[in-house]
Amino acid sequence: MIAGPGLASWLVVASAAVMFTLGALHLVLTLFGTRFHPRDVALEARLRQVSPRISAQTTMWRAGIGFHASHSLGAMLFGLLFAHLAWFEDGLLWRSAFLPAVGAAALLAWLVLALRCWFRVPLIGIALAAGLYGAALISHAV
Repeated sequence: MIAGPGLASWLVVASAAVMFTLGALHLVLTLFGTRFHPRDVALEARLRQVSPRISAQTTMWRAGIGFHASHSLGAMLFGLLFAHLAWFEDGLLWRSAFLPAVGAAALLAWLVLALRCWFRVPLIGIALAAGLYGAALISHAV
């Protein structure tokens, strides 16, 4: 009989699922919704016209959409990568000191950003993902 992933790996999969879901929802809202549009219609119109100082090849609006979309893809990549590692490559994940540390650092960075710059929903989701991931690290250590 082949043993499946242990508790620590299940917790990483759960953490990764939360991050993937947050990223996917963010991408859908970015590309197909208006939730990230400013409440001030005149401001949105100006953002669609004004270029950032770094380049006249884009507008602040298009750059913002791109930043939101790439941010979403990063969270989705984290989710896919760590779910895969925990589910299919748990030996590789847990033999490495680097991979679990990178996952923890990414989650902590997102948590700090959520605390300082974002709003309640991503903060709660990222805190849940970080808590599950932290529980995985503790579970693996004991």
